[in-house]
Amino acid sequence: MNPTEMNSTAELARRDIEFSSRDFERVRAMIHSKAGINLNASKQNMVYSRLARRLRDSGCETFTSYLDRLESSPAAEWQEFINCLTTNLTAFFREAHHFPILAERLQEIAPRVGTIRVWCCAASTGEEPYSIAMTALEALGSSARVSIDASDIDTNVLETAERGAYAADTAKALGEARVRKFFLKGTGVNQGKVRVRPELRKMIRFFQLNLLAGNWGLEPYDIVFCRNVMIYFDRPTQRRVLEGLHRSMKPGGLLMVGHSENFTEHRDLFELRGKTTYIRLGQ
Repeated sequence: MNPTEMNSTAELARRDIEFSSRDFERVRAMIHSKAGINLNASKQNMVYSRLARRLRDSGCETFTSYLDRLESSPAAEWQEFINCLTTNLTAFFREAHHFPILAERLQEIAPRVGTIRVWCCAASTGEEPYSIAMTALEALGSSARVSIDASDIDTNVLETAERGAYAADTAKALGEARVRKFFLKGTGVNQGKVRVRPELRKMIRFFQLNLLAGNWGLEPYDIVFCRNVMIYFDRPTQRRVLEGLHRSMKPGGLLMVGHSENFTEHRDLFELRGKTTYIRLGQ
């Protein structure tokens, strides 16, 4: 038995709530319908471990009863369901090659754009939009006119992003100069933590948004970060979201995507202009 099989068997042995293949297929269909997430068969143990905690918290004894209740539940429980099943992996200046490209574009368009508008589609716990804000201030100085919208489908991670407080070890990779410039060190009960400075925080508007929601009602952006989002969608959903991003961007705007994402088949919308960097085509 290989390690993967051993881990799977151990997980099955620990289960105290029955979780059938039918339950899993219902979960797959429901999360795809609500959030566009395409769960493959290998995610069954992950789904169990995350949703079992929600079942216990909500007083449901079986997955069937929980899913039946969910189908007739208000939006609040659907949001809890989505929060349980979304994956949030992020870090400051993750996929660092995008940030010099960002700085160059900001410097290029700043003289002819009133306020530069940037959208981070998967803000998670905030490290990515704060990295964008730091880059803007470094590229344009304290008078930078840059407005950053930062959205996520998961309301729990947005609460962390709004606070802008992190373990000091998390920020160490930024280097001492950046930490001094952009963060306040915690004292007392906040010892070992850092918080983003107010001038960084005021550049960003955090809000919950489901990319499957249809008309987002957002003003056109100069630059969009939509990194490591599309990997969770099937191809029809990817196309639907890309069309929405296209509508939400200015002609010639930049789209930054994740290292494993490739949209060259959508050449009518975006054209590759660098490593995982696309330009928005059309008027």
